[in-house]
Amino acid sequence: MIINMPIETGSYDIHLDFNSMNDLKSYTKNYQEVFVITDEILYHIHAKRLIESLEKDPIFEVVKSGESSKSFITYESVINSLISKGIKRNSLIIAFGGGVIGDLAGFVSATLYRGIDYIQIPTSLLSMIDSSIGGKTGINTKQGKNLVGAFYTPKAVIIDPVFLETLPDKEYKNGMAEIIKAAMIKDSILFEKLENNSIGLLEMLERSILVKKHIVDLDPKEENLRMLLNFGHSFGHAIEQKSGYTTPHGFAVAEGMVLAVKTGIKLNITNKMVLKRMHNVMDKYDLGQLKEEPLKLIDQLLFDKKFKNGKLNLILVKDIGDSIIYPITKEEIYECYHKETH
Repeated sequence: MIINMPIETGSYDIHLDFNSMNDLKSYTKNYQEVFVITDEILYHIHAKRLIESLEKDPIFEVVKSGESSKSFITYESVINSLISKGIKRNSLIIAFGGGVIGDLAGFVSATLYRGIDYIQIPTSLLSMIDSSIGGKTGINTKQGKNLVGAFYTPKAVIIDPVFLETLPDKEYKNGMAEIIKAAMIKDSILFEKLENNSIGLLEMLERSILVKKHIVDLDPKEENLRMLLNFGHSFGHAIEQKSGYTTPHGFAVAEGMVLAVKTGIKLNITNKMVLKRMHNVMDKYDLGQLKEEPLKLIDQLLFDKKFKNGKLNLILVKDIGDSIIYPITKEEIYECYHKETH
């Protein structure tokens, strides 16, 4: 199936199906040179499959696996290496990997020569339904996650679930957090299907992608409604930063969703039954088990991109599938949890 993303920053198609890698040639045939940015693990496992899907041998740029590669150091190294290998303004870059590679390669594409065409080929569940969709690119800083980046849309996103066959169990669970998030903010039917174990892989991917498509179509530059996609992310990013980015994104977001729901309940916004239902679904994938103390995360929230004019635009849910943007001060969040310590 093909899902079109007709957003103002550049329309493109998302190809979702088994063997969708066969569609890659139609995009790459018009480029003289194709450069692939990937990580060490993906290069050793899937480089041959990627090469077979192209009409020409690509030039690989291989970086270290893991969140540490979303850094200024790696960004500069990749830029310099690509230039030395002869990349030109009319070349094509393929981002081949999970969310780290997609964000890094997208930011390289957005900034090198002020913009080079690129294609996203996500290989993890997390990147298939989240980071490869919507045109966000970026790298981390010492102060926080994704604080430097650009909106830059790819020419296409090729999602082939075959890559999930080699995905470690922990990484699959990592991606499930974002699927649960999509259900929580905008798709109660998806949530019910997850509760009842009554959904197949392709439908689960499609419904999750369509939640993001719907919101991004309305707000491509995250000026308002697109912030809903960050449900669980304010606390989640603080958890990641606190751990030195050793806590996987999905696991941090899962705990962030728990804290957001608890905050909503304390503010009398969230239906109390939401927490139980969300925990029941998360337990299927060993998510929401970090038990972070919110008081130790509040200061880090000041670095969240949604913190404006002294307030954090915290994403809360009234009920499953019904999400809102709730401006709240640091002091108000502190007050919610400070009472528990006395």
